[in-house]
Amino acid sequence: MSNILAPQGGWRRTEDVDIVVLVKQVPDTWAERRLSESDYTLDRESVDAVMNEIDEYAVEEALRLKEAHGGEVTVLSMGPDRAAETIRKALSMGADKAVHVSDPALHGACAVQTAQTLAAALGTIPHDLVVLGSESTDARLSVMAAMLAEKLGLPQLSGARKVEVDGSTVTIERQTETGFDRVQGSTPAVVSVVEKINEPRYPSFKGIMAAKKKPVQTVTVADLGLDAGSVGLASATSEVVEMTPRPPRQAGQIVKDEGDGGVKLADFLTAQKLL
Repeated sequence: MSNILAPQGGWRRTEDVDIVVLVKQVPDTWAERRLSESDYTLDRESVDAVMNEIDEYAVEEALRLKEAHGGEVTVLSMGPDRAAETIRKALSMGADKAVHVSDPALHGACAVQTAQTLAAALGTIPHDLVVLGSESTDARLSVMAAMLAEKLGLPQLSGARKVEVDGSTVTIERQTETGFDRVQGSTPAVVSVVEKINEPRYPSFKGIMAAKKKPVQTVTVADLGLDAGSVGLASATSEVVEMTPRPPRQAGQIVKDEGDGGVKLADFLTAQKLL
């Protein structure tokens, strides 16, 4: 069911399912994250960088759909040169090729600009499905799937804990607080997944070696037909204007139980307005 550009324009459909999976490099969740003092953007160089955790589940789901239906899995990532490490991990898991959007002009890009840039990149890659994690650990906005679907004019199927493709129909089970909803749409479509959907595979040694030979296309803002002035910190729709370091933790208060421990504890909780 892959999309191939026909001579007369538009997409010609075959039996395979071509998938673009979005991955993002983020600071390690366990690291002490800081903002840059110069422009208050996230200081990515001061901490170890890893693939966004939920994106690993997106890669795994894309690979399982490929194994079930055939087709290709293309990795798409936007980030500095360092993000190539995360792209190679996705390729070592089994993805076929990658597109890396990298341009200094993108520094400090907001969510709106990121969606604009990724949508432009997706317009150059034939696809039936766009698969991504439901959120990133560095921002936790959970808006990228909706914004991409809006910009691309595609159905959005979000919060998927299960994905099924049958011909030109994609069906998901959307995770909710009380169970799940069954949601259906036509391809091409944008699908975001949650961590309950699968168990991501570990890259094998063979996969790691094979990833070194897989094609990675690096593109700039200009390559995508975008104006450098429309992306990046200077024209972002949101910015951090002030920051204050978190104060150090204060020493705790020790309450000795001399037969009245319960009363002392209650008095302490009352003073803290917790009772």
